[in-house]
Amino acid sequence: MNFFYWDASALVKRYAPEIGTPLVNYLFSKVAVDRMKCLTLAIGEVISVFVRKKNAGVIPEDASLQAMIDFRAEVIDSADFKLTVLDDGLVFASLPLIQKYSINATDALVLRSSLDAAALLRDVGNGLVFVASDLRLLQAAQAEGQTT
Repeated sequence: MNFFYWDASALVKRYAPEIGTPLVNYLFSKVAVDRMKCLTLAIGEVISVFVRKKNAGVIPEDASLQAMIDFRAEVIDSADFKLTVLDDGLVFASLPLIQKYSINATDALVLRSSLDAAALLRDVGNGLVFVASDLRLLQAAQAEGQTT
């Protein structure tokens, strides 16, 4: 059984329409929420996108508020959507990925946490699909052997 690990760049598409939204909505319609995961840091990243889009006039205030309500219900407050906690061990373990793939610190944290989740899932016969829209991050994940 496959689980899905979301980067904020892909997860935000569920709540703020842009290129890729139909695919994200398709995954949400076909995959049980208890098989979805993200790093807690992604929560702040997604919310910051809502704020930036609202402030730039890309989405109206009411759409921004609705996006926040939906995101809170499906991810933040969900008992089923799995959140990976960010800790110092993860920070230090992610550092080599920054240099290896020339990715930013946040992407390295997300990648490292998804690699760790994938290893745990493999141990019990499951797979993990890494979902992102950032090309450099996807290439790094693929180079590390992840399904994207």
